[in-house]
Amino acid sequence: QVQLVESGGGLVQAGGSLRLSCAASGRPFSVYRTGWFRQVAGKEREFVASISQNGINTYYADSVKGRFTISRDNAKKAVYLQMDSLKSEDTAVYYCAADSGAAYGSGTALPEKYTYWGQGTQVTVSS
Repeated sequence: QVQLVESGGGLVQAGGSLRLSCAASGRPFSVYRTGWFRQVAGKEREFVASISQNGINTYYADSVKGRFTISRDNAKKAVYLQMDSLKSEDTAVYYCAADSGAAYGSGTALPEKYTYWGQGTQVTVSS
């Protein structure tokens, strides 16, 4: 089992940057595939990015490709989301998720492929 805590959200102007962090505790972090999702009130949770256990394989939603970068540090039990060139439509609550099961490519974009979730951090982009 793993516990996840997100941080780094806040208010930023359009075109600006934010770096989200997700701190994990519990089992060794290297066994978990991780992802970032986001959700706007009244809408379904949306996939943002995922990263494999060893950090080699990443996958992004088309809406963030080229602007966001996911990375991880297994020694620090952390996963990050660097968000650049932010747009107003990026405004949402961002969630970190993890799972020890196998998934690849587009399969990592499905919320049901993740067992553990953080509580979320709010990102607001003003235009």
